[in-house]
Amino acid sequence: MKALIVIDYTVDFVVGKLPVGQPGIDIERRVVELARRFGERGDWVVLAVDLHEEGDPYHPETRLFPAHNVRGTEGRRLYGQLDAWYAAEGRQAYWMDKTRYSAFCGTDLELKLRERGIEELHLIGVCTDICVLHTAVDAYNKGFRVIVHRDAVASFNAVGHEWALTHFEGVLGATVVADYAE
Repeated sequence: MKALIVIDYTVDFVVGKLPVGQPGIDIERRVVELARRFGERGDWVVLAVDLHEEGDPYHPETRLFPAHNVRGTEGRRLYGQLDAWYAAEGRQAYWMDKTRYSAFCGTDLELKLRERGIEELHLIGVCTDICVLHTAVDAYNKGFRVIVHRDAVASFNAVGHEWALTHFEGVLGATVVADYAE
């Protein structure tokens, strides 16, 4: 069985407080298409969404990045048509708050995947070289098969984006695909 993990595809990460910008906007159609396709097939769709508290002095990202994805703000909404898909067909998806780069760190994601017998994870979203990368590393270390959709990941750092795509394949043994149509 398979799961699609949509990582941090929110207003703040695409056009808001910590924006990927145009590369994030450019993958919108593909992100929504994959969420819809996986949901319609009955595969598990996980929305792994970054969550921060206003002014949290103890969170390590406070020193690294401007405040983003703060609880209760518009920036935490899913971006664009993904938000509309979730509103209309959200029963097909599992919303999961995360407070660190990896969707596994401090969450019940691994438990939920194992309960469902899921062995193959498809990763999409932002940022390729931060949260997607850290989720992929943890998935690899936990023994999951990892597929990263090149046409559905983006970063504000073009060099980091390309490096991460190479790292997924060369170091994690992940499969990097474009236009996945299974």
